[in-house]
Amino acid sequence: MMNTVCFGDNLYWLKRIKDKSVDLIYIDPPFNTGRSQKIHGRSYEDSFDDFIRFIAPRLIQARRILKDTGSIFVHLDYREVHYVKVYMDKLFGRHNFRNEIIWAYDYGGRSKGRWSPKHDTILWYTRGKHFTYIYEAIDRIPYLAPGLVGREKAAKGKTPTDVWWNTIVPTQGKERVGYPTQKPLAIIRRLIKVHSHTNDRCLDFFCGSGTFGVACKELGRKFLLVDQNPQAIKIIKRRLGTKNIRYLRAER
Repeated sequence: MMNTVCFGDNLYWLKRIKDKSVDLIYIDPPFNTGRSQKIHGRSYEDSFDDFIRFIAPRLIQARRILKDTGSIFVHLDYREVHYVKVYMDKLFGRHNFRNEIIWAYDYGGRSKGRWSPKHDTILWYTRGKHFTYIYEAIDRIPYLAPGLVGREKAAKGKTPTDVWWNTIVPTQGKERVGYPTQKPLAIIRRLIKVHSHTNDRCLDFFCGSGTFGVACKELGRKFLLVDQNPQAIKIIKRRLGTKNIRYLRAER
């Protein structure tokens, strides 16, 4: 499989992928914020009257193309995650729900009328009871109280729990590419390293700025990216280039 970036409706492209052919799926779909998202002077509406009606056919296709040993991660926030979890329990089976990962960050403004929402949720489901989880590939993080665990353990660090503390992509940081929903490479790398092997086929069909593809390329995974925003495709070309990458456009 050649690394591929597809432009167009992701449902169009998903229907063209073979059954049980993908090892890992990560998606960061719209959050249904009710606001316009701006990208380099252009904007798109992040608003759905019925979000499940929008996402359900795409999740059905995702399950179809996922290998029996594959995993899917769905990245959302408080607005729709509980509805999506109930739907995915039915689609994948509650017994195939593995984790609710909380990505917590501490950046941006503070509300004076409620506890400021500073986390996203990543739902992890598998196709079956056998799946990829490479414990040795987990990155270590510092202990909060290193003096309580001894010098050796403190030096090694600990494995993360299902709550991941990681800053967002800083507005003026080198990683920032100007895409409003860009996610940190550190979060995506962790998922790919632990839940896939070298040369595995990995898919992100709401790929946005292409961070998933950047991480796959670094880690030696084969990637398939899909997005219908022309500005996203321009950013991906700038980040990934065109060498050994196929760019496709949906037929009309």
